[in-house]
Amino acid sequence: MTDILVLYYSRYGNVAEMARYVGRGVESVKSCRALIRTVPAVSAVCESVAGDSPAEGPPFVSKDDLVRAAGIALGSPTRFGNMAAPLKYFLDGTGDIWLSNSLAGKPAAVFTSTSSLHGGQESTLLSMMLPLLHHGMIIMGVPYSEPALLSTRSGGTPYGASHMAGIENDIRVTEEEKQICMTLGARLAELSLKLKG
Repeated sequence: MTDILVLYYSRYGNVAEMARYVGRGVESVKSCRALIRTVPAVSAVCESVAGDSPAEGPPFVSKDDLVRAAGIALGSPTRFGNMAAPLKYFLDGTGDIWLSNSLAGKPAAVFTSTSSLHGGQESTLLSMMLPLLHHGMIIMGVPYSEPALLSTRSGGTPYGASHMAGIENDIRVTEEEKQICMTLGARLAELSLKLKG
């Protein structure tokens, strides 16, 4: 099996739901498996060490998960047009992987959720691409051959999958957004297989 890492941070569950649909897309490709992982929250009050797994949901990511994956999808809610601090904190600690060039040449994709339609979806997606580019990864998005990109009235960009959750974070992922997430995951898995040879 070819492992594709779907790594995300989610506070209200919307990005976590998107990650599951990206994972479905990955697993729609023969011989590909989605490794869904998350990162712990960052405390502004004190430094504490989280266990290996949260109380519920997927386990926390390890650096080894990054290295062994054939491709990586990163997901984060938008924080002022940028990725959330917990995901950035994890990525900031991957200097040793950068030095070893372990991610160079692997494909990567990104996805996000915002409270408002124009709340920074594209800038957040772009912010998540930056560390991936520094790692030498090959960034891919969603082409307009995906019909849901042209029919969506909420999230969805060619830069990556996105979702509009509403100010109360209570708007569920739409059918178009689900389809875009699955397309993103399938494309990532297909490209990973091609590059793996």
